[in-house]
Amino acid sequence: MSPTSSAPLHLAVALDGTGWHPASWREPVARPRDLFTAGYWTDLITEAERGLLDFVTLEDSLGQQSSLLLDPDERTDQVRGRLDAVLIASRVAPVTRHIGLVPTVVTTHTEPFHISKAIATLDYVSNGRAGLRVRVSARPDEAAHFGRRTIPRVESFDGPSAQDLLTELFEEATDYVEVVRRLWDSWEDDAEIRDAATGRFIDRDKLHYIDFEGRYFSVKGPSITPRPPQGQPLVTSLAHQALPYRLVASRADVGYLTPHDADQARAIVSVVRAEQEAAGRADEPLHLFGDLVVLLDDSETAARARLDRLDALAGEPYTSDARIFTGTAARLADLLEDLAAGGLTGFRLRPAVAGHDLPRITRDLVPELQRRNRFRTAYEATTLRGHLGLARPANRYATAAV
Repeated sequence: MSPTSSAPLHLAVALDGTGWHPASWREPVARPRDLFTAGYWTDLITEAERGLLDFVTLEDSLGQQSSLLLDPDERTDQVRGRLDAVLIASRVAPVTRHIGLVPTVVTTHTEPFHISKAIATLDYVSNGRAGLRVRVSARPDEAAHFGRRTIPRVESFDGPSAQDLLTELFEEATDYVEVVRRLWDSWEDDAEIRDAATGRFIDRDKLHYIDFEGRYFSVKGPSITPRPPQGQPLVTSLAHQALPYRLVASRADVGYLTPHDADQARAIVSVVRAEQEAAGRADEPLHLFGDLVVLLDDSETAARARLDRLDALAGEPYTSDARIFTGTAARLADLLEDLAAGGLTGFRLRPAVAGHDLPRITRDLVPELQRRNRFRTAYEATTLRGHLGLARPANRYATAAV
């Protein structure tokens, strides 16, 4: 799926605690006392829906947040603790109508059968607005929470032992998504009869064993949850290098990339599209979104000063895998259009301070993009796949039966 130079852009926001800057909780608008309440998340996501955004992603992990890449830390000056992302999405679903809900799922320590029915349930609760963000974990402390496997300690991701570990984790995630997708298809769409007069609730011939046998999973199926309203809820993943690019290309509907300029975007998109073709999916739609951390204000000076203040509170400069943008909505719109010319179809924006930067996205950036005819002025579809122009896929088992 390649964009044209003037095609409408897709927009999502990534929500993580009080914001992506580690000192965001100390801002007056941050509401840290409300962080573990349903109302806090409802307010953020309804604000995103007010801006007509395609979807929100909800960060999650199976260990405490840390300033270190692979280890816990002892810091007490940053937000620690989370609510479960899938449960947040399920709580917010009934009080929203349009916006997609995409919680993060750690494949390394969870079971695909459980996650398949959790996301299918979210799709029912939201009337077709569910997705998931696939994430792997290479942290030894997270593995120790479960006691099922040992994750070897690596000092960096550059050495051969680290690459072997990442290869295993991403191969496992690839199989994981395949199992989840098969389980979503294990009930045909008309498997439920619900005929009280004849006493037939389901047509057993329309429930299918998936009989998945692989290195990491052996799953018979079928699911216990009927096929989701979207058929296949959205599968998304963040990618920075070859292994995650391959996962995105072979299994995802949306990939999040982290280019810092249009030339880099063009190069990364080319690699992912080549992997998509190698995976036999060249004719299937695959959205590629650019990730950016954003600090939006009325001037670049004000945004830069706010970042400097947050860095001072944190005691160190903020760094990120994604480009950090400081400036006005108009300048950000210029940047998004420039990056889109490199082959991106949309963007996932990470608000540095959720209480400040999310409203700036919805109330400043969105109107600016609308003035340029680059963003919708109303929701036209009723499902998350519909927002992204993705058709409801046929059931693989029903097709095979025919």
